[in-house]
Amino acid sequence: MSARIPLHKRLLVRLLITSGLIAVCSVAATAWLAVATTTQALREEQGQALADDMDVLAELSGYAATHSDWSEAARTVRELSAKTGRRIALTTSDRRVIADSAPPGTSLPPSAAAAVDPLHTDTYSERGAQIPGIDPRAVGPYRLPEAERRKVAALAGKRRLCFSQQGVETSLRRTPSGRTVLIDPDSGSTPDYVPDACADGLLNTPTPTEERGTKALQGLARDCLAKAGLGAGYAALLGGELGGADMRELLPTKLGDKEARLAQPCLDQARRAQLDPYVAPVAELFLGTGDTPAVLFDMSPANKAKVVGTASLVLAVTVAATALVASRLVRPLRALTSAAQQPPELHVRVPVTTRDETGILAVAFNDLTERRERLEAQRKAMVSDIAHELRSPLTNIRGWLEVTRDGVVAPDPALLASLHDEALVLQRVIDDLQDLADADAGTLRLHREPVRCDELLQQVAAAHRVAADAARVALRTDVDGEPWLDADPVRMRQALGNLVSNALRHTPAGGTVALSARRDGDDLVLEVADTGTGIASDELPHVFDRFWRAEKSRSRRTGGSGLGLPIVRHLVAAHGGTVVAASEPGTGSVFTLRMPGGPAPRPDA
Repeated sequence: MSARIPLHKRLLVRLLITSGLIAVCSVAATAWLAVATTTQALREEQGQALADDMDVLAELSGYAATHSDWSEAARTVRELSAKTGRRIALTTSDRRVIADSAPPGTSLPPSAAAAVDPLHTDTYSERGAQIPGIDPRAVGPYRLPEAERRKVAALAGKRRLCFSQQGVETSLRRTPSGRTVLIDPDSGSTPDYVPDACADGLLNTPTPTEERGTKALQGLARDCLAKAGLGAGYAALLGGELGGADMRELLPTKLGDKEARLAQPCLDQARRAQLDPYVAPVAELFLGTGDTPAVLFDMSPANKAKVVGTASLVLAVTVAATALVASRLVRPLRALTSAAQQPPELHVRVPVTTRDETGILAVAFNDLTERRERLEAQRKAMVSDIAHELRSPLTNIRGWLEVTRDGVVAPDPALLASLHDEALVLQRVIDDLQDLADADAGTLRLHREPVRCDELLQQVAAAHRVAADAARVALRTDVDGEPWLDADPVRMRQALGNLVSNALRHTPAGGTVALSARRDGDDLVLEVADTGTGIASDELPHVFDRFWRAEKSRSRRTGGSGLGLPIVRHLVAAHGGTVVAASEPGTGSVFTLRMPGGPAPRPDA
């Protein structure tokens, strides 16, 4: 069997190819994801390390801006090292260690990460701020004593209250020098607009400490300004509000743009000279990786071999697992194929070994085999029954014709009537078979029209009244309302007539056969009930089988041909309805037809 199947079309080969492709794609996707994730993690780690480095530099610059030496820097260095997990070392310009988070004797990194100089810095502790020049935290002689701080804070609070009364919301912030200023919450800087009611000039008035620092700054800047051609008068202009503030933004408002550009270098030089005694000396900052250096995955030959080996192992396991599963799948399929190729008369069944889809397929195959076996038995029985039904009348006709031809019996009217009856029996059998053949082929024609149920039942009852009277059986009709059917009246009379004939044959003298009709929602229910002998429960499922008889010993003349009820089922199904039988032995039977109801015809139709 397998030799006739091309190799590329075998289920096992296709499963192996599919699993291999899946494994390759999964390994490639996993490798790509690992590389991408690692790359992203490294980038994020580098970004975090850079941010940590900037924080360390800003923190140490702040320390240098507020201390005149590095004597107490060791504690700050240790705290920063514990916070960032990095090694931090401070040295002088000649590599003499000032403070180091590593144990003594540990060699320094090859080069310094940055120079810590609060007078020449390009960063600040506020994230995102890039303020070239002097660290704003280096205030030196401009640091206000506690009394002046409280006074300025009180003035700032008073002005904030005034702003609030004028409908301007502000907040308070203390500068590194200790001066309290008003801040616009939206811009984060001092308000551009001061209401007239609040412009008392007290808050911005320099304190004595700021005046002393400003005068010293003027003296330091005077010579430089003179050399720049600005004259001594410009030095006096730098007093007042420009005390300890950052003058880069204020200079253009006091001087012109050209003069401001000339005065700025002198001002920076003077401020550095003024602040130099108050800040720590310049120090070199060294940063290391800490005690647990990161181990990065490099694509060395050994690591490449690990990747290839792992991928090969995954492929091998995948292929092996797929081969095992595929073999278990193919085995029952081959058994099904072998059973299906056996001759029809063997009716081979396959064992059900699994509960998966293949096991369900095996169960379905066995059910199909059993149905085929039953259909084959029914076909053989039907052929035998048809031969029997046709043999009896043909034998009678042939026998009487032969004795009449030989002159043994005279062809009198009684003989001819008997032969005619036998011919009618043959005709009815052939007509029944033709109806069944049309129903099986789907060529049963219906001529639908609106049919009143009461008239339909009365016509059926009238057609069987003589037979009912002869059998001394009461035949009644009962119709609830005036229901209508959209049906072929001839076929419906045939179906109901078959049921009534069957009921009359099985109902003893003194019994009753009742025809009834009623509506049930959108459906119409027709019933034929009798008080006859009934049908056994084990025989009830077979009442609509062809050539079935309740009593096997009955002939066609006493028990019918066994085709009436199958014809009823096909006729009802052709109308879109159903028929069911209910019976109790010794009590009677009820055959119920449920048909789609039809509307009554319009009066003008």
